[in-house]
This record gives sequence, C-alpha cells and structure tokens, in this order.
Amino acid sequence: MSPEFSELTKKRIEEVLARYPQKKAALLPVLHLVQQEIGHISAAEEKQVADLLEIKPIQVREVITFYTMYNRQPAGKYHIQVCSNLTCSLLGAQTLIDYFKEKLGIELGETTDDRRFTLSTVECLGACEHAPCMMVNFDYYGNLDKKTIDEILDNLE
Repeated sequence: MSPEFSELTKKRIEEVLARYPQKKAALLPVLHLVQQEIGHISAAEEKQVADLLEIKPIQVREVITFYTMYNRQPAGKYHIQVCSNLTCSLLGAQTLIDYFKEKLGIELGETTDDRRFTLSTVECLGACEHAPCMMVNFDYYGNLDKKTIDEILDNLE
C-alpha cells in the first residue's frame, strides 16, 4: 500500500478489503477513505487505488467522474451541492444557485479564495419532498429560500 496514506487510512482500507470476496468490489468505500484523508482524488490517487484493487486506472476514473460525491480537485471546507433535478428546479433551484453565486462570488465548480466554500450542482439528492434542497458536506438541507441559505451559511464555523 502507498506510503502516502496515513497508517490509520491504510488500516481502514485493509479492514474494508477484508469484507469483500474480490478487491474490486471495495472500490467505493476505498475511494471514500482516500478522499476523507486527502480531500480529493487526483490522478495519482486513482492510480494508487487501481493498483491496490488490481483494476485498471480507467475503471477508477469512470467511478469518480460518475458519482458527484468524489472530488477530483481540492474542495473548500464546505462543499455546497445544490440539487438541480426536476422537482428542485421547478421549485426554484436556479434562483438559489444564482443567489449562491452572487453571495459567494464564485461560479459553479469554483472555490472561494479563502478555500471556505465550493459550489456545485448535483443531479438528485433523493429528497424531493424537501425541494429545493442541497447538501453541505454530508448534511442535507431542504425547503430552501434565500433567508434559510443565509442562516445556514451564518451558522457554519
């Protein structure tokens, strides 16, 4: 295993691998562990994970580019992901995205200069009953409007 991963991450990866009959089946949880430690998954980490799981690097790349939960570049401390699927869009997601862009001074896919916020959209968060909704890191927020967004951002460390 790569010396670039901490001993704790190496141990966790070994624990995950022990739960699967084939190494490649552990791809998603291993990617989570790598991203948890490094903050994103670059081409170097893709190669390390591929070597570890005995798969081709392109297989790792396909997963990383398919799922929005994996970052290929460093993200801010708070990764804001606004749902842009049909229900959220019909209930004002674009207005909220525009508000975030104005308030944070960044475009989609960008990170603020202070590395505090990254803004992106996701296809669906599976929370249509709370549309429009978003995630900040791993926390869901729904029934959003500009006032609620201001309160959420003000309450972040």
